[in-house]
Amino acid sequence: MSLNNQKLQQMANAIRFLSAEAIEKANSGHPGMPLGMADVAAVLFGKYINVCPDAPRWFDRDRFVLSAGHGSMLLYSLFYLLGYPDISIDDIKNFRQLGAKTAGHPEYGHLSGIDMTTGPLGQGISSAVGMALAERRINAKFGNELCNHYTYVICGDGCLMEGISEEAISLAGLWKLNKLIVFWDNNNITIDGTVDKSNNTDQIARFHAVGWNTIEINGHDYDEIAEAIEKAQKSDKPTLIDCKTTIGFGAPNKQGTSKVHGAPLGAEELALMKEKLGWSAEPFEIPAEIMASWRAAGQKSAIKYQNWRHKAVNNKEFSAYIADVLPDNWDKALNDLKVKTIKEQTKVATRKASQMCLDNLVKFVPQMIGGSADLAASNLTFVEGMKTITAADYDANNVMYGIREHAMGAIMNGMALHGGVIPYGGTFFVFSDYMRPSMRLAALMGLRVIYVLTHDSIGVGEDGPTHQPIEHLASYRAMPNINVFRPCDVVETAEAWQIAVSTENKPSILALSRQSVPTLREEVKENKTAKGGYVISSADGVAKATVIATGTEVSLAIAAQKQLRNLGIEINVVSMPCQELFDSQTEEYKQTVLGSAPRIAIEAGTTFGWERYVGANGAIMGIDTFGASGKGEAVYEHFGLTVDNIVEKVKMFI
Repeated sequence: MSLNNQKLQQMANAIRFLSAEAIEKANSGHPGMPLGMADVAAVLFGKYINVCPDAPRWFDRDRFVLSAGHGSMLLYSLFYLLGYPDISIDDIKNFRQLGAKTAGHPEYGHLSGIDMTTGPLGQGISSAVGMALAERRINAKFGNELCNHYTYVICGDGCLMEGISEEAISLAGLWKLNKLIVFWDNNNITIDGTVDKSNNTDQIARFHAVGWNTIEINGHDYDEIAEAIEKAQKSDKPTLIDCKTTIGFGAPNKQGTSKVHGAPLGAEELALMKEKLGWSAEPFEIPAEIMASWRAAGQKSAIKYQNWRHKAVNNKEFSAYIADVLPDNWDKALNDLKVKTIKEQTKVATRKASQMCLDNLVKFVPQMIGGSADLAASNLTFVEGMKTITAADYDANNVMYGIREHAMGAIMNGMALHGGVIPYGGTFFVFSDYMRPSMRLAALMGLRVIYVLTHDSIGVGEDGPTHQPIEHLASYRAMPNINVFRPCDVVETAEAWQIAVSTENKPSILALSRQSVPTLREEVKENKTAKGGYVISSADGVAKATVIATGTEVSLAIAAQKQLRNLGIEINVVSMPCQELFDSQTEEYKQTVLGSAPRIAIEAGTTFGWERYVGANGAIMGIDTFGASGKGEAVYEHFGLTVDNIVEKVKMFI
């Protein structure tokens, strides 16, 4: 298909007016970026990007991330014009309305062409690094014929100001992800005014400094845009294309100002823009000739897709791999580990238990890629036989993220979104705050991402309150669609890993201890962690109380149970490694586990949230202040989390 500059201009204007009219009808939205980047989008989607509306999830398609997600109407206009079957003109007209596919920011799963949920600035460009890394890794395993595509990004000044972008682009440069191409909408405007009022960073120098190729163009010159894309595709480095644009291009009185960033143009300005750009079509109507050009652009990769599909369907290993299908008996070694643990009465920290699990997982699940934010020696995320990804060798399964939790979280999201990768990454639990926005997006998108968060309590000890997570368990339990596991021994840790790896539609947190714990489970016929909570040690007769605990505190509760038994007092001990899974059980099951006797919860964290399990007459033993520096055992005693105190609390209640 031959597209001259006149046709490209008409195609760009179709984006502009669909976007402006939808925003006007909604009386809400951000017209500036779609108007300013329409020319770049017309060239990229008209001539270069390999996508197939008839097979929108084609694995070897090029990925496109609208990092500046507020400009979502650019994306929706493109999908409609290219001919994606799941978006209609009515969806365009319904922009930003409750229940619409065309949400205010692109939401993964709402439309088949959306490659990730964007909106929080910096997340898109950073997750795109993960997509590009996944592409190179799978390319290294299966070759160009099955996996060889680009990841394109449109980002704005806000994405580049957010600190997460610095972490991510540094890694992209280190890894020489040359299939990653970023278009910077360099329009010098933010919500509050011109960029120079808040930022004087030389972005070209910045990207050069971390190993990127850079190209500077006029973002409204079709020849320069095309030439830049072709140069970027041939680069041996990731590329930043600096597109000097005018925000709100075409709106005569508002273009180039912050007034066009986040508010509709208004009927008068929209009419003037039509006059200026020579657009005579009625609202939401696209002239037939322009629509034909766009629909032809939508079919330009159809033959490439068919050729790829023929090769892919005949390669069963590849097809299973990219579908993230777990191999047969993938967790047999984990089950064997559980049996061995009980036989040998293994006593280790749950972070070490996690490493033992990984040693029996990574070699059997080829899609798993691990890593740590420079804490692998503490998080124990690396096991024998793993190999670290480098620019010279992508066929590896360990990522050294450096001290970059922000980027690690986003890059894992990108890998999971790309497909063919089940990512896990580690840091100290208290430092998960650095990647919380990425974790929230993983939960929002329903991604299989696994967080190995060690040093889970005041048991960290001498490192003190800066390293002792107090509120973190409660805060993540408050986040929708994420499983938070705090296992009590090797068996529960293995069960948590089994659930995390096999759960495709939500992320998982494994909160793991520094201090050692004994083996508490006595049998492994079923995965009891899958119930979220269960009676781990039953009363000998009628229970006078139920003690509910998680993680390292379960062993304290069982020790207290033994002391109480010597006093003629029987209790049930409930281990609750995952509140989310417990809450999903039937009321009958929950009542059976919790019982009708007085309930006491114990956890080395904030008491917030435990009220719903212990009831109005129950008690909670926890910590509602920050921690303290000292040996772990001494800190536990200082805060009253001891066997003797549990015994006294139970005696007081009965």
